[in-house]
Amino acid sequence: MRHPLSATLLRCFFSERTCRTFRGSITLGELSSSCGRFSHFMSTLCFPSTLESTQFIGTRIVCGDQLYDSARLSDLDILIAKVSGGSSEDEILWSLTHDEACVAIHASHVLVEQLLHRFKDDWKSALGVFRWAETHPSFDHAPEAYDLMVDILGKTRQFGKMRELVDEMRPKNLVTLKTVAKLMRRFAGAHQWEDVMRTFDELETFGLHKSTESMNLLLDALCKENQVELAREIFLELKSYIPPIAHTFNIFIHGWCEVNRVDEAHWTIQEMKGHGFHPCVISYSTIIQSYCQLSNYNKVYELLDEMEAQGYPPNIVSYTTIMCWLTKSEQFEEALQIAERVRLSGCKPDTLFYNALIHALGRAGRLREATEVFTVEMPKNCITPNTSTYNTMIAMFCHRGHMQKALYFLKDLEESPFCEPDPQTFYPLLKLCFKFGKTDNCLKDLLDDMTNKHHLSLDISSYTLLIHGLCRANKCDWAYLLFEEMIDKQLTPRHQTCRLLLDEVKMRSMYDAVERIQVYMRQMKASK
Repeated sequence: MRHPLSATLLRCFFSERTCRTFRGSITLGELSSSCGRFSHFMSTLCFPSTLESTQFIGTRIVCGDQLYDSARLSDLDILIAKVSGGSSEDEILWSLTHDEACVAIHASHVLVEQLLHRFKDDWKSALGVFRWAETHPSFDHAPEAYDLMVDILGKTRQFGKMRELVDEMRPKNLVTLKTVAKLMRRFAGAHQWEDVMRTFDELETFGLHKSTESMNLLLDALCKENQVELAREIFLELKSYIPPIAHTFNIFIHGWCEVNRVDEAHWTIQEMKGHGFHPCVISYSTIIQSYCQLSNYNKVYELLDEMEAQGYPPNIVSYTTIMCWLTKSEQFEEALQIAERVRLSGCKPDTLFYNALIHALGRAGRLREATEVFTVEMPKNCITPNTSTYNTMIAMFCHRGHMQKALYFLKDLEESPFCEPDPQTFYPLLKLCFKFGKTDNCLKDLLDDMTNKHHLSLDISSYTLLIHGLCRANKCDWAYLLFEEMIDKQLTPRHQTCRLLLDEVKMRSMYDAVERIQVYMRQMKASK
């Protein structure tokens, strides 16, 4: 006999990792023999009489619309499933320690790390499995597990429990500077500045010392939360007995740039020199990027000259950054002059530089030169293109309406031994199909290549493009199928997409589709 198995039971037992597509059929007995741990788990639970026999399909179990691959169950799957039903860390711990299947599982450092990463955004579950592992005889958590648990509690603002855990670590001498960095970073993220500084003041209670390294952790945590002035005050107090290093000043350079006080960042370079340290290219590159963001290119060129005059020539990253920002500002000739400056400087180009150069040439309408860079200059300099290089070429030709040339580079990418297509590869091609009205074979072939040949998933942008384009091309049925597919993948359509599709299906008297879209839109509104 075949009977329905409770959807609630399956959701409690199977993790979402085990969901798979299926075909075929199997009985409960066949499943039990192929998955002993599942049988053991079922025997530990009290089932209602309606669960005496169950329907299974292949090695998968049908649960409503959900499918679960029982043959792939592991210790990790069982623990995750058991944890998922708990509402507190104590309840989760009790559940894990009173379930025969879970008790039979051997706790290991690898398993604990997997569980903590799985529940990195769910502190109750993470702490529950952390405590469960401690119940095993002769098991001690690795220092990395303690640090990970500290970070999870801090990220979820459970500062009381985070402090309790650190107090447990203290007598075991498990608190390291890595732990301290996580404490400071999480306190700073919650704007608890006094706790950040108190952590530094209490270093000796952890068996640590106030040193240049620990001072830098403190300054970095504050600067990353835009508290550069506070960090500066603390530095002035500490520098008399804790010597700074070059990295100390780089922290401030980044910090001043983040709050758009680039002149202070530039002044910090002079302060750095006053302490006997040489600024590195990264120090200057950080300031260059900030001036680029402010479109202050005069300052950018001054810095380039200053770097060369002082013997710190810009590297390829500096030049690439400037070229990208100039292209973004539609100053194409200036961007290409940077490329010429690179050639004259003797700086060795890399793939990212050529990607930026091809993009600048394409935006300037110089397609032939962009193609020569790809086909001649890059091979000549032994630079291998990556997926972004191909994507830039494809997007460039699509933007100019050259479908065949774009498809040529797609084929070249597909045959490349170094890289493969990604969703962004196909986006401009799909867009061009709608522009040219090729919504039959061409569009279907591209989607087939994307999903079946390259096993790529459509993202929200791709679904939006397709649904809008198909609606305008009077292919409402196909657009609605994609809408349903999007919902099944738990991707949230934009309101404009729902509205457009709803108007289209209404005009075609697709009443079931109208009702489905209206229900979904009400659910979206209620969830806000």
